[in-house]
Amino acid sequence: MLCIQNKITDPYFNIAAEEYVLKNFQDDCFMLYQNENSIIVGKHQNALSEINLDFVNDHQIKVVRRISGGGTVFHDLGNLNFSFFMTGEDGNLINFKKFTRPIIEFLKKNGLEAEYGTRNELMVHGKKISGNAEHIWKKKTLHHGTLLYSSDLSHLSGALKVNPLKYTDKSVKSVRSRVGNIIDYLPEKLDISVFGEGLMKHVMEEFDVPGIYEFSEEDIAAIMELRDNKFIRWDWNFGYSPSYIFEKSLKIKPGNLSVKLKATKGIITEIKLSGDFLEKDVFPDIEKILQGQKHDRTIMNEYLEEKYGILHGITANELLEVLF
Repeated sequence: MLCIQNKITDPYFNIAAEEYVLKNFQDDCFMLYQNENSIIVGKHQNALSEINLDFVNDHQIKVVRRISGGGTVFHDLGNLNFSFFMTGEDGNLINFKKFTRPIIEFLKKNGLEAEYGTRNELMVHGKKISGNAEHIWKKKTLHHGTLLYSSDLSHLSGALKVNPLKYTDKSVKSVRSRVGNIIDYLPEKLDISVFGEGLMKHVMEEFDVPGIYEFSEEDIAAIMELRDNKFIRWDWNFGYSPSYIFEKSLKIKPGNLSVKLKATKGIITEIKLSGDFLEKDVFPDIEKILQGQKHDRTIMNEYLEEKYGILHGITANELLEVLF
């Protein structure tokens, strides 16, 4: 086994690194890394329906889709991420308990009794401290998980707080759980770097690994190419979402402004705007402009600023607000 100590904190790079290691390394591997503020969306989720878009934009939180299924998680530098890349046999590739066992044992060594939950999570005193997901490629398993160590839980809550009634789709929905930070339950309050070093040492002893592997220049160049061509792109992070219907009503000064739109691969295919204070349909030109565009706030803002003035007491900002 190779143990990879990855000190890069760019979430686009690190999620790309997981796919790269899975598909290009022959050895079994274990990797530790941290991400700066980011939301990591499951492969089969509707990204927009999982996040609080205003909070994400205001706090410059990156949104990245991973290659595994499961729910959306929040990462920051108070969160430690671990990944196992293991070759196995057909019929025994999905095994959450196998990969979380070393983590539970390490936590126990540090005085923390963690339990395996009902949704593949790890729990301490009834609170979730680790979410886990898996992805199979050929005969290899990528198992990755979070370890909430000293995360900003207010940011976690704010970034993932969204109104689920706005979206109708067949995407996988996240199940929100009560969460807690590991450091709050440790008898000895370790710095996260010390905690991470201890976990790496524990895994190296468990699998008899003699030393740390660091990405080569060739590895980094290949990961950067994957990052730039896939994991940083809107088409992957938002456009990959399942088709959905979005409905919202906004109270403005003249009355209620409403929208109903359909999107496929993030592209608006149908849209209907209406206002209960209007006697007739006044939006056909705007609807025509928006249809066929990405359901993306930045792009919508550019189109509305360029094409739209105040119409029947409705501003471009209010029209933008009802679209998200």
